[in-house]
Amino acid sequence: MTGTSRGLGLELVKQVLERGDRVAATTRSSERLLAALGGEGIDPSRLLPLTVDLRDEAAVGRAVRETTERLGGLDVVVNNAGYGFLAAVEETGDREVRDMLDVQVVGVWNVLRAALPVLREQRGGHVVNVSSILGLTAVPGWALYCAGKFALEGLSEALAAEVADFGIRVTIVEPGYFRTDFLTEDSLALPAETTAHYPAIREMTRDHLKLQGSQLGDPVRGAAAIIDRVLAGEGPLRLLLGSDAHSYATAKVGALRANVEAAALTAPATDFPAA
Repeated sequence: MTGTSRGLGLELVKQVLERGDRVAATTRSSERLLAALGGEGIDPSRLLPLTVDLRDEAAVGRAVRETTERLGGLDVVVNNAGYGFLAAVEETGDREVRDMLDVQVVGVWNVLRAALPVLREQRGGHVVNVSSILGLTAVPGWALYCAGKFALEGLSEALAAEVADFGIRVTIVEPGYFRTDFLTEDSLALPAETTAHYPAIREMTRDHLKLQGSQLGDPVRGAAAIIDRVLAGEGPLRLLLGSDAHSYATAKVGALRANVEAAALTAPATDFPAA
């Protein structure tokens, strides 16, 4: 499991341990993870904290090997690492783009390349890719975050079809706003420079920072829903979490359907004429 030192990832680790299961938890700071879990009384045979840079393919490979050797196997892979970024497209720098995609796309790919051979060889397992409702629909100010999550969704859809014959299941988790520290000033990334041309995005940023602590989603219930889906083994590809996520998804499907229906007559115009 990646991205485990806070938020939904931390709650997942807690609930997995409470169930008596074993978990290898990657984070940029094992010390912060252990402190968040209470530090003492944790059974080292059931929790393997790993400080891993997900951008480092070799380091990720070592982490997967250590997991299988020390915990005795690998059944579920949860790609949860990520962070928010709120800015206009014009304000988003090259380094910020690369950093986001390194975590949300390259890092996931590194984990999958290392873990899939294990799952494929044993003919079973479950991959959980934690996306966002903003991986299904886009809103102003969240372009970079949406770009990473849209990529993750495309990767996950293709992956699900590729590995189905090996008994490997894939779930895309699409949470709405959850009451974690995702929107705190030390978690939500902001652009190095802004312009005066996007006052609505500055207002959105202020509103989101104020939203912290009053989000609809309960991370305890969210983590439990993810665990339930894995235990059930069956279910749709996408797991929507939160009434806000469902509302966003409903609006997206409606807009997409209207777009597709509007193009029904014009789309065939670019085909070669029938012989």
